[in-house]
Amino acid sequence: MHSGVTKQAGNNLLKYKTIKSPVKGLYKDKGSKFIAIAFPVLSEEEFKKQLNSIRSEYHDARHHCYAFRIGTIEVLERYNDDGEPSGTAGKPILGQLHSFDITNVGIVVVRYFGGVKLGVGGLINAYKQATCDALGHAEIVEKEVMDYYKLFFDYSQMGDILSLLKKNKIEHFDIKMTDACEVTIILPYQDKSFLENLTRFNIKVKFIKTI
Repeated sequence: MHSGVTKQAGNNLLKYKTIKSPVKGLYKDKGSKFIAIAFPVLSEEEFKKQLNSIRSEYHDARHHCYAFRIGTIEVLERYNDDGEPSGTAGKPILGQLHSFDITNVGIVVVRYFGGVKLGVGGLINAYKQATCDALGHAEIVEKEVMDYYKLFFDYSQMGDILSLLKKNKIEHFDIKMTDACEVTIILPYQDKSFLENLTRFNIKVKFIKTI
């Protein structure tokens, strides 16, 4: 499966394309209105929360069809027709994610039925055009593929560890300070040079995911 990940000339960084922020698109045909909402997303759980929020906001719509691509080195894809004829909604939405060569993006297309059936071809075109309109308004950006790790250590080491992270400009978050502390860090894909600096500490390192 093509992930859209590319290697930049002159260095070892892997990069991928995604959208910077949520955008909307619109397509109308024979009274039916198709509203496409595209947004950045990093996990299936995060996508489901966004989907539920959109379903709540557009609760009076007949269909809430969707597709997403999540991941970089390995890509998870899902799509759903939500009651439309099989293959007429989710696949055209997913097809546009491939056409724009982007990942870590979810798209929900909300349909308000106008009273006239569009037929298979009409539906495929409508969901495709609504999605294309949304992505056409999106700012597409390149991001580095990153590895996420969790560090586990004693509370007495907290100051030294945080100082080392700051000195090396390592992005970190989700800090939990108890007798046994933990922090999540983000490193460039397969770059383990910083982890080698931790050998002098009694630290447990756990790989979490690649995004």
